[in-house]
Parts: sequence; structure tokens; C-alpha cells
Amino acid sequence: MYFRILNDENSGELTYLLADLSGGEAVLIDPHGRDLPVLSALLSERDLRLRWVLRTHHHDELHPTEPVLLSRLGAPVVQGQVAASASEHHADATVLPFGDELVHVVATPGHTLHCLSFAWRDRFFCGGLLAVTACPHQAHPQAPEALWDSVTRKVFTLPDETLLFAGHEQRARAVSTVLEQRRWHPFFSGLTRDEFLAHMVALSERRMLAPTF
Repeated sequence: MYFRILNDENSGELTYLLADLSGGEAVLIDPHGRDLPVLSALLSERDLRLRWVLRTHHHDELHPTEPVLLSRLGAPVVQGQVAASASEHHADATVLPFGDELVHVVATPGHTLHCLSFAWRDRFFCGGLLAVTACPHQAHPQAPEALWDSVTRKVFTLPDETLLFAGHEQRARAVSTVLEQRRWHPFFSGLTRDEFLAHMVALSERRMLAPTF
């Protein structure tokens, strides 16, 4: 197996490359169009066929050329149920093969309305779910109620040792564990659902009142 993390130091956004070297197939999770030359070089370096482009979430309304750029990778794009004619939409519990490996699709709405997460071996790629205030494109969750349910019912019920990979780095960290986040996450640990939602309302109000220059 082959696993790489790509980090954009300016935005904090993270991309993941998973590959089955024996089968010669790979998956990209949350790639960005600006990185196409690097991504293509990584695939070519090990003679890998890109099987899937997986997107935990996106902000294409801010970057309208992104779907076109990603289509140049030549693999099906898997993302949530949004209007994008070139993309494949997959329901919760879908299984996607690459080489002799499998990626499981998990519907985890909250950061955006149609977020997906992807489970592979002992790793769970959850995009912006836990990075509540770290997304450079969105200051607070679109659907706080759904976010609470996704995190508490789907992420925090995973085995303690499951590795969680974010879509945006937090304090220069890309990976944590379920046990760590369940115990110490600043917005989910030790709070009730109502307390969490009150925090999200406060985040939204502060954003609306912030001065613009």
C-alpha cells in the first residue's frame, strides 16, 4: 500500500492519496484543481491508475472552475447529492473498490448539507466535520443539527483507535483518533446537543456582526 498527505500551507487544506500498489490503482480524497500537475506526477511516478476522486465536501460556488479541473484527472468524481452532471453520487454505505482495497462511503452532513466521509481500513476521512471553525471558505457549519448527529452517531461510535483525517488542518495537525476527539473536542466533548447548537448560533452571529473592510 501507498499513502500520501498533501498539505496546502496557505489554506490548510489537505489532500490524501491512497493506492494499492499491487493492483496499480489509486484513490484521491479532496484533491484540488490547482494541484493537478503534482497529483498527476505522483500517479505517474508509481504507474497508478486513478480509480476514484472522492470529495468529502466542496465550495464550488466560490471556485466554479473546480469541477472542470478535477474532471481532467479522468476518474469518476464521488461527492454528495448536489447538482453536478459530471459527478457520480453515491448513497450511504456504498462500497468503492480500488485494486484489492475497499473504501466505504458514509453520509455525514453538517459542515455542508451533503458532506460524505470515507472509511478505509482503520482510517476515517471526515473532511470538515470536526474542523468546525477551520475551513477557510466557511466560518461555521451549514447544518449544525445534522453536524451534531453525524459526529456523535457516526464518528464517535467508531472504535477508539480509529484514525481521523481532516480536510483542513487544525493547529498544524492532520490526524487524530476517535478517542481523543470524543474526550477533548472543544465543541463536542462534554456538551449537550442544545449547548452545542447554542455555540453554533453564537458563531454565526459573530460572523454576521464582524466588520468588513
